Parts: sequence; C-alpha cells; structure tokens
Amino acid sequence: MPVETKARKCWMLDYTRSLWRLMSYMGVIFVCPLMGAWLSNKPLSPYLEFPPIPEKTQSPDFSWGVFCLIAVFSIMALKPFLSRIMLSNTRPYPEMPVQYCFPFWGWLGAIFMMLAWLVAWNRFEWFEAVQAFTFTPLWLSFILVINALTYRRIGRCLLINYTRYYLVLFVVSASLWWSFEFLNRFVQNWFYVGITDFGPGRYFIFATLPFSTVLPAVLGTAEWLNTFPVISVDLNRFKPLQLIGAKIIALSCVAAAAIGFAVLAILPKTLYLLVWLLPILLVTGLQSLTEKPDLVLDIEAGDWRRIWTLAVSGLICGLFWEMWNVNSLAHWKYSVSYVQRFEIFEMPLLGYLPFGIVCGLFADFILPSSLKNS
Repeated sequence: MPVETKARKCWMLDYTRSLWRLMSYMGVIFVCPLMGAWLSNKPLSPYLEFPPIPEKTQSPDFSWGVFCLIAVFSIMALKPFLSRIMLSNTRPYPEMPVQYCFPFWGWLGAIFMMLAWLVAWNRFEWFEAVQAFTFTPLWLSFILVINALTYRRIGRCLLINYTRYYLVLFVVSASLWWSFEFLNRFVQNWFYVGITDFGPGRYFIFATLPFSTVLPAVLGTAEWLNTFPVISVDLNRFKPLQLIGAKIIALSCVAAAAIGFAVLAILPKTLYLLVWLLPILLVTGLQSLTEKPDLVLDIEAGDWRRIWTLAVSGLICGLFWEMWNVNSLAHWKYSVSYVQRFEIFEMPLLGYLPFGIVCGLFADFILPSSLKNS
C-alpha cells in the first residue's frame, strides 16, 4: 500500500473515531439529565426550548458553611502544587535572551482588541448595530495576542506551527460549550441579558461564534504558561499514581458520570458543582475504553505540570472573560446557590480552575493526534 494512501486511511480512521467520541459524549450529556428530570416528574419542555428564555431564577441564599467547605476543598487541592513550587530546591534552567520579535499579527490583534474593548464598554450610537456582538472580536484578538506572546518567547506557537489542529479547536470548542449550555438548563447558574429578537437560527449562529473561542483561548494560554519553567517547577516529581487500567474501570467511570448527570437534574440547586466535575469523569472514562488519556499518562508518571498550567490558564481566561463581560451590552449574570458573594466582577470567587482541565481533556479526547502532527 502506498505511503500516501496509508496515511489517508489512518487520517480517516482518526476522524471517524473522533466523531464517535463526540457523539458518545453528547449522547450522555443530552440523555441522562433529561432522564433524571423525567424520573423526578419534571416537565421536559423547559429544557428543550430554543433559544432559552433569559431569566434569573431564585437560588438558595449564600451559606457560609457551603462556601467554607468548597474553599477548604479548593485550598487542599491547590496546596500540593503551590507547596511544591514555592519550596522547590530545583532551579529552572536560566532563560535564554529573547531572540524573536513580537510578530506583526500580534500587534494587529492588540490594536483590534483595544478597539473592540472600547466599543464593548461604551454606547456609541454609530456602533449600535454591533454593540451586542463584541465578545467574539475581543476573544479572537486575545487568541492572536497570546499566540504572539508565545511566539516571541520560543519562536513557535499553536497558531503558526499547528494551524490545522488549532483551527479545528474552534469547532470542538463550540461543541464543548454547547454541552455546558444544555447542562445549565438544569442548574440555571447563569443567564444572558441584552440579547433580544433572536430567532433560533440567529441565536445558534451568534452564540456559536463566541463559544468557538473558548478552547483556543485556554489552550493558547496554557502553551504560553509552559514557556515559563518557574510556573510549574518540580511538578514533574510527584509520586507516580496508577489510575484507570482495566476497561471495567473505564466503564464504571462512564456509568458513574451518567448516573451523576441524572441525579444532577433531580437536585440541581444542591449538586450544581457536578456540571464542572462530571465531564472530567465522563471524558476520562470514554477515552480510557480504547487508550489512556495523555493527562492520565502524565499523572501515572508523576508529572502534573500540564494539569497545573491548564488549571491556571482556565483561571486567567476566566478573569478576562468576566472583566470584558461586566460592562458589555450583551452579557451574562450569575445565580449560583450558596456561594453568590465575593465576586470578581460578576463571577463568584470560587470557580474556573477545573474548567481549564476540562478543556485540555476534551481537546485530547476529540482531536486525533495525527491532526496535530500533520
């Protein structure tokens, strides 16, 4: 068989596998919460309305007990990483002087970002027609700038060196965030305002565009963080852990995630945190049916650097998301049970760290490795 034909066949097999993985993930996300709502005798029609009705729902009041419990859990999760970094005796290799110029397309991104920011936070009459659509330009600009910052440090970046892979990330990103939008129908932790007169078609198009920027922004930021060895120094020296092995364990993870989504629909105001945790379990379980995820292989080798930079990149992007959101015409608001206090902009203080890990897992889960290597 000619090499080119063999490569094309492998390429098609990778894409077929990716499609099946995406369908499996979306199937669990869509069916299981609806099953839970049906079992608890809730009407299903509100979860299937499109576009969703933008309205604030009444959530349980702030609870110091719940807030402190989540805060303690978050601190315990962060402590091993921070302790390892701050107490490390390992000194990263001295950085080489920067040998690359900030690329012209990075400057274009920075200029366009400033202009989009100006329009987003002001109410100029001559920009009234585009006032509700500033989120996508802001984040496309951010993606250009963060890739340019990486390029300036190491002379390569995802956008330039893995262009095909990076462009497909936009499609994968839209799929991931639409799944969170569907889960939000049950927990109702956020809602959108400033968006009116959108039919189903226009809503889908104008929502998909900003949703598509999530993974490129988070993974681009993680790549930039990886160019600073001090950020994750010594995190490759943790004790190796043996995680998912036999297929029965992988199936158990998928089953636990499916049951969790059903229970989430029954007790949404109590178990809303599962929205951010169950996708990790589901993606890890589904991929482990055929192969171990890269992040699992890293953990088994005692290397937690990528998990750390993904988590931090989720937090960095979260801060920018919330900052640009707060004064924009079309924006989102939160209604989170028990912890709606001490916001950064409008974001409750406790959030976003697990999301970066979800982004990394989902990209590895859906996109074939051949795409990045091609």
